Amino acid sequence: MKRFSFSLQLLLGLVAGVALGFIARAGDVTWLTTTLTEVGKIFVQLLKLAVPPLVFTAVVVSVANLRNVNGAARLAGKTLLWFLVTSLIAVAFGIGLGLVINPGEGVTIATEGAKAVDLEGAGTWVDFLTGIIPTNIVTAFTELNVLQIVFLGAVLGAAALAVGDKAEPFLGFSRSVLELVQKALWWVIRLAPIGTAGLIGKSVASYGWDLLAPLAKLSAGVYIGCLLVLLVSYPLLLAFVGKVSPITFYRNAWPAIELAFVSRSSVGTMPLTQRVTTERLGVDRDYASFAVPFGATTKMDGCAAIYPALAAIFVAQVFHIPLGVGQYLLIAFVSVVGSAATAGLTGAIVMLTLTLSTLGLPLEGVGLLLAIDPILDMIRTATNVAGQMVVPVLVGRAEGRLDEAVFNAPPQPLDDAPAERAVRVPEPATA
Repeated sequence: MKRFSFSLQLLLGLVAGVALGFIARAGDVTWLTTTLTEVGKIFVQLLKLAVPPLVFTAVVVSVANLRNVNGAARLAGKTLLWFLVTSLIAVAFGIGLGLVINPGEGVTIATEGAKAVDLEGAGTWVDFLTGIIPTNIVTAFTELNVLQIVFLGAVLGAAALAVGDKAEPFLGFSRSVLELVQKALWWVIRLAPIGTAGLIGKSVASYGWDLLAPLAKLSAGVYIGCLLVLLVSYPLLLAFVGKVSPITFYRNAWPAIELAFVSRSSVGTMPLTQRVTTERLGVDRDYASFAVPFGATTKMDGCAAIYPALAAIFVAQVFHIPLGVGQYLLIAFVSVVGSAATAGLTGAIVMLTLTLSTLGLPLEGVGLLLAIDPILDMIRTATNVAGQMVVPVLVGRAEGRLDEAVFNAPPQPLDDAPAERAVRVPEPATA
């Protein structure tokens, strides 16, 4: 397999999965469907196994690393600003598409049997805000509450900065754990071609196109909206703000985007995203070690902007509830402020629940969309991860922390373990 690049291996896994899925569905080959399901399930379980220590140590280390970065406050501020701007652009695409295609108009789905989905810590804004703070540190990790883990990591990272040298043993331990987890997770990522075949094959064998029929306009809208962000919004920002080639960006960033598409996990993709951002896109390693983990848990243009906007319009139309200008502005507000609620895990149910409850729409609408969520989540997560690389490039370019020689060089191979070399970085801009 070393004769094939990692990107090609992922593509071969994708093609093999689609082919095996169609065979399993067309021939009703139960054992093949079961095998594909188990292979995909094991791959996702391996990714999720690393999530708690990976997120916690990554956030602690990334916050602590800011002390090594000149103008850290300015960098953090610009990163947050671009997260905000790109989220607003994405939600504008989602609302605009919803108004054009009317995804719920004419849809006849029995809503009587739909059950309301009221996830703990996601039903209302009060639940969401209080759910950020864990009542028990252990349960935050055992129950895989990524948002609470991010909160703990950010607080301890900031405390370590305030304590100074006395916190160095803790930071050294956190860095060691992070290195160990990333190394182990890289071994899992190397299995991604096999996991890809299982995940895609299971989706094709289990769902086919049957579930998309009554929800075709919504499904098409989500994919079109994400593609508009990927192929219009991001390239324009890269070309005119970052003044770099969008084609070169996507050529270099493709492995991370492809893995995000099949794994449906921004956090699981994070080690590869960070490697691509530093080794292929040329972003300063110290800044990337803050921006990428932070983005992987909060930067969700697909899951938190495009999808909830379209889904909210769909639910309103199915339940015959008119929406006004105020409701559309609320959708934009929730998408920008509540994006951290998605927390980098597969699915965007939490964000959709939060959006519907804010707008006063029936939470039964979430139940109507659960069946096609895995299909939609693939393009949503790919959009998320692309945005998580676009913003560091934009900020790095503006702050003189982007090595254009690395960015424009032929893509570095990603088949081996993460490189130890530091990225060459020009002097930071003084302005």
